[in-house]
Amino acid sequence: MGKVYPEIGGRLREFIEAQPVFFVASAPSGPDGHVNVSPKGMRGTFLVIDPLTVAWLDYHGSGAETLAHLRENGRVTVMFCAFTGPPKIVRLHGRGLTTPLTDPGFPALLAASRTRDPHAVRSVVTVAVDRVSDSCGYAVPLMDYRGERDLLIEWGSRRTDEDLAAYRSRKNAASIDGLPVF
Repeated sequence: MGKVYPEIGGRLREFIEAQPVFFVASAPSGPDGHVNVSPKGMRGTFLVIDPLTVAWLDYHGSGAETLAHLRENGRVTVMFCAFTGPPKIVRLHGRGLTTPLTDPGFPALLAASRTRDPHAVRSVVTVAVDRVSDSCGYAVPLMDYRGERDLLIEWGSRRTDEDLAAYRSRKNAASIDGLPVF
């Protein structure tokens, strides 16, 4: 049976910080547009800042749906699933804010992470959590974690800051629905 919690603490925080992958859901305002769900990973890129605030490092990607949706309306849900051990799903609902690497507050947010290579990070997403809940994960399969993929880090390391800026303007300027990202 699912439960709603007043904050992220104790065992919930331990569970969240132990997960190697999480999922982010967002959507544009109104009845039109595409709902988006994005997998995120790489240990050290998700942070529980305090009992009602979380953040993650947002690396360059093939799209920027979450960032565009957050800019438009801020609504976001972050979900963690146990793929090993007892079945469990944790959802964090809230309002997100994107801090792009060009923002003066970006370095301080980045410094709080434990990432090994911040070069290809395009923003930090911070979420003010207003609902914390868990539910059973009875239908979530058991899977073995084999390790991190370093392809995104390798991809970013082969690009200069100028290359990444050009990539953002070419590939990450707008969502698939035409919403601006930054």
